[in-house]
Amino acid sequence: MIKAPALLMAVLYGLVMWLFSAWRLKRQMDATSTPLNHPALESELNRLAAVLEVERIRVNVHEVAPVNGLAAPDGRIFLTRGFLNKYDTGEVTAPELASVVAHELGHVALGHSRRRLIDFSGQNAMRVVLSGILGRYLPGVGPWIVNMLTTLVAARLSRRDEYEADAYASALLVKAGIGTAPQKALFTKLGKLTGMGGNGVPAWMMSHPKVEDRIAAIEANEAKWGTLPPQT
Repeated sequence: MIKAPALLMAVLYGLVMWLFSAWRLKRQMDATSTPLNHPALESELNRLAAVLEVERIRVNVHEVAPVNGLAAPDGRIFLTRGFLNKYDTGEVTAPELASVVAHELGHVALGHSRRRLIDFSGQNAMRVVLSGILGRYLPGVGPWIVNMLTTLVAARLSRRDEYEADAYASALLVKAGIGTAPQKALFTKLGKLTGMGGNGVPAWMMSHPKVEDRIAAIEANEAKWGTLPPQT
């Protein structure tokens, strides 16, 4: 049997590790980020700000080469320099980058950082319980099975958050008059932009949903909201 103190320690350990990770990420971002200074992109972001009734959407540029967007645990929004370079070369449009910011705003508004803290602590407790049970009956492969199961749970929870942030972004983009076309167009480019299409990785192991599934979910919302563009 797994004793309650062991479970409590597992939860507390998960909490401490998450907080340490968030602190380390903040330090890294503070050291390697600059304020966004892109007038054309700021114009698109102002349309989002008007819907949210805020003066400005503040975005920082993470000075790294990979293409990515990020909502930090403290609520700040980041675009990587690599993403902005793609914009400068015409591979990405301002509305498409605005859709990335809208998605990251969704993570902040929906409290995904706080939820991931709870999820991470719970997953660590689950790892302790399963290790105790499977270690007794499957001493050789028990740890491998535990890691596999906790990875599956983490990936499933992450995909749920991505779908929710996508839906938030879609609603925000529609209300801002930008629409979901840039959001969907960017998804079709992501594999090429990042150089990672998820090829060879089972969908249930990926922390992000498959592109076609994300687009299908957006279009399902458009149909529900009556905003699906007419077929030509």
